[in-house]
Amino acid sequence: MECISVFDMLKIGVGPSSSHTLGPWRAAERWIKELKDSKKFDKVERITVDLYGSLSLTGKGHATDYAVILGLYGADPERIPIDTLESIIATVKSTHTLLFNNEVAITFDPATDIVFNRKFLPFHANGMKFTALIDGRKTSSTFYSIGGGFVVKEERKVSKKNHKIFENTFPYPIRLGTELLAYCKELDLPVSSVVLENEKSIRAMDTIDFELHRIWDTMLECMYTGCHTEGHLPGGLNVRRRAYDMYENLKGDIPYNDPQEWLETIRQTEVKFRQILKWVSCFALSVNEVNAALGRVVTAPTNGSAGVIPSVLMYYLVIENHEGDFEHIKKFLLVAGEIGSIFKKNATISAAMGGCQAEIGVSSAMAAAGLCELLGGSPEQVLIAAEIAMEHHLGLTCDPIGGLVQIPCIERNAMGALKAINAAELALNTDPKNVKVPLDKVVQTMWETAKDMNTKYKETSEGGLAVSVNLSDC
Repeated sequence: MECISVFDMLKIGVGPSSSHTLGPWRAAERWIKELKDSKKFDKVERITVDLYGSLSLTGKGHATDYAVILGLYGADPERIPIDTLESIIATVKSTHTLLFNNEVAITFDPATDIVFNRKFLPFHANGMKFTALIDGRKTSSTFYSIGGGFVVKEERKVSKKNHKIFENTFPYPIRLGTELLAYCKELDLPVSSVVLENEKSIRAMDTIDFELHRIWDTMLECMYTGCHTEGHLPGGLNVRRRAYDMYENLKGDIPYNDPQEWLETIRQTEVKFRQILKWVSCFALSVNEVNAALGRVVTAPTNGSAGVIPSVLMYYLVIENHEGDFEHIKKFLLVAGEIGSIFKKNATISAAMGGCQAEIGVSSAMAAAGLCELLGGSPEQVLIAAEIAMEHHLGLTCDPIGGLVQIPCIERNAMGALKAINAAELALNTDPKNVKVPLDKVVQTMWETAKDMNTKYKETSEGGLAVSVNLSDC
């Protein structure tokens, strides 16, 4: 059984897509490591990169070519200053030279050395092949971006050795919701505490707190940036940022100097139902507008769905509990991460494999579960909340206009957040004995739906809104 950490499900990276941007970026890093481990890195004369399937069809709109360049350049997506990205790309394009891993200058022309192939590789829709010319001979390595920034090689699927390693990692290995509930009952612990016990088996408590702090700080900074940035998004659709305008209409008159002070001022604003709807939507839109502008976000569980979890957690902190602190944030993120891992192990979190139900649907389920625990829900109710949220996203397609993570992606984060809050409330008023659809059944149903879904509705921009609305219409 593969044991997935909360830090696998919640990763800091650069937008606009976890599978099309962060994944290829990380794949380039892994390829560099392969070359170094085999003592071939210093001998590389030329590089070509082939993108296949969904990475090719929507790669331009998702900045996949940019991600490949930045990965080969050796930039760290978690820490590279966002304002340097464009200059790095521009330099490579104009000079036809790449500073490979920021060490060796080699000839590289993105226009010809990054090849977009429409055909799909059999293992996964998001395939890519890195090829190096060494001593006049070619050597290649193929990777697959399987969603959420996860990158695998095909042989991992049948690797008994890897399966054994994963199986022995956590003291409480979890694949199904029923297994999670069994541990909660056996240990008499809430979901967050069971997850924390697993995390403590692989890293120190101080490290867990530090990294969760870093994740929340990135989420808060992202919302803050989105609410304070005016203008239009890049990519050609001329989409106006709406979070700024919404925030201007919602904010009060209390001054603030940083994101934490900003959070405190929001706590003092109106809490009428319509205002709450607007605030939650504003938070969700702000994150995904930053994501669409190649900003830094937390993959949760993907970049395209990055706005749901922070906006629901922010809702809890500014509306539900003004005394909410890091301990509440930690519990929320631990629960959300575990629910996301159940979907990843048993279905998919890749829109290229399962449509938007695999991204917004999963993120909504994760957020609903986290909120439910914070509002006093039992472990059974936490899983009910996740099930309700996903049940009402089943069949949701991925059909981005122009291959950009903008329309309908940004608005869908607002809808997913509001559904998560509603799902948590419904779960809190549900007796587990009366539940007809357990979480594991809806996960299985989501996967069956994903497999039956026509490929043109899976992040290819070949169906749905992507063909009904043309760039000329925008």
